Amino acid sequence: MGVIADEYEDLDTDVPLEEFREAVEDKVEQMGGLADEETAAKLIAHELKDEEVNGIADIEPGMDEVKFLGKVVSIGELRTFERDGEDEEDGRVVNLEVADETGQIRVSMWDRQAVSAVGDPETDQPGELDVGDVLRIAGRPKEGYNGVEVSVDKAEPDEEAEVDVDLQDSYRVEDLSLGLSDVNLTGQILDVGSVRTFDRDDGSEGQVSNLSVGDPTGRIRVTLWDEQAPLVEEFTDDDCVEIVDGYVKERDGSLELHVGSRGAVETIDESIEYVPETTDIESVEIGQTLDIAGGVIETDSKRTFDRDDGSEGQVRNVRLRDETGDIRVALWGEKADKEIELADRVLVTDAEIQDGYQDELEASAGWQSTVSVLESDADTGATADTATAESEQAAAAASGGLSAFSENEESDTADSTDSASADSATETSSTAAATASPEAAGGETVAAADGTAETATNGAEAGTPSSEPDDTVEFTGTVVQAGSPVILDNGTETRQVETAAELRLGEEVTVRGAATDGTIDADDVF
Repeated sequence: MGVIADEYEDLDTDVPLEEFREAVEDKVEQMGGLADEETAAKLIAHELKDEEVNGIADIEPGMDEVKFLGKVVSIGELRTFERDGEDEEDGRVVNLEVADETGQIRVSMWDRQAVSAVGDPETDQPGELDVGDVLRIAGRPKEGYNGVEVSVDKAEPDEEAEVDVDLQDSYRVEDLSLGLSDVNLTGQILDVGSVRTFDRDDGSEGQVSNLSVGDPTGRIRVTLWDEQAPLVEEFTDDDCVEIVDGYVKERDGSLELHVGSRGAVETIDESIEYVPETTDIESVEIGQTLDIAGGVIETDSKRTFDRDDGSEGQVRNVRLRDETGDIRVALWGEKADKEIELADRVLVTDAEIQDGYQDELEASAGWQSTVSVLESDADTGATADTATAESEQAAAAASGGLSAFSENEESDTADSTDSASADSATETSSTAAATASPEAAGGETVAAADGTAETATNGAEAGTPSSEPDDTVEFTGTVVQAGSPVILDNGTETRQVETAAELRLGEEVTVRGAATDGTIDADDVF
């Protein structure tokens, strides 16, 4: 077949053989006899291998010129801008969104190419491109404001090529993929973060905030930048919103939906439900990252600690119980400020299961986690007719009724992209190791985000838990857990009680007995 055809056979390329042959002959001529056909064919093949990508999803910033096929899914407006040189003509640019089976990307056409593509309204020149056209594109990838973009060097329509792309006006969470832009998505707000500021590399100050949004197909973290960041102050958990012109990026292996200056987030009247899939607490294992849910049976006060870099962190522990067991959960950073009370139903997503205090498994809710208070059990104190019914009711209160979980998440931190050094503005508890236990004393070592030991400056009272009983105490409160142990709450204090008495949720009782390690061993219940 000849050396040119042999080299072509080894290529996985859409370039026709004749075009490849012409490129080889041009290369031989350019090199003035310094390369024969075989050498030139290898050089051209190497260039094609470097430039050809399997799909849009493979395009990354920093690549040399890439070549790919894409179907036009949207065409922007022709914009005019002034160039830096005084004698230079104004420039023209138009942005297109093109897609293939692997993803979607923005491409920019410039000057004459832009005018040819979309036309010139000043001269009534018609455009040559329509939505649905397939283009063979060569260009240079770069990191743009809305993710990866390609600055087009050459683009030609290919009427024979077929690109199977489902053009969507709106997306669901399960439809999202890396590189998508101009994404419109509706969902239920699962959690609202706060606005944070950070310094960019150019010295300017930026703003960033986060939402967590879910729909029937899944949930996703939403990052709002700069002028969009304060929008989080207008929303509350359970609001249903539409995200307009978002773009999809990746952070630590997970997709995120970002909203920049072109995008928006608006409340809508439509009702959208998110139902999480949780793991039974008894089945969790160390090293897992998963979603758990249950009723709150213990709450500790928030503690602060100093990191090695001099910054201050905070952590709070709560204990959740479902119908299979219970587990301590450490809430780091802003999550420690979450309003969580006894008997609340709480959902924790992306919790890291770790080895905690006294070899007990614990769940750590770091930056990637969300923490949602689903529904208060304040009105679930109806009496039960039998001990069996009472036990079932207590279990339901403690577990929060897993079948009823359909709301709320928590989100915490900023991304470091968009030319921003936002890492300094984030809560650095992303890989929080062991959590501080409620027995931790002020000054006790607490594991920080980077796994190093930190010193808690605000915590529970110092001292090792004692096994010696205190004096007889008397405590009056409302039953917020009717299992074993019983939990009583008087509005300002919560006590754990060991008793054989059959108590009902919502019942107000007084107990008397010896207290050991904070638990009352009740001799009398009245």
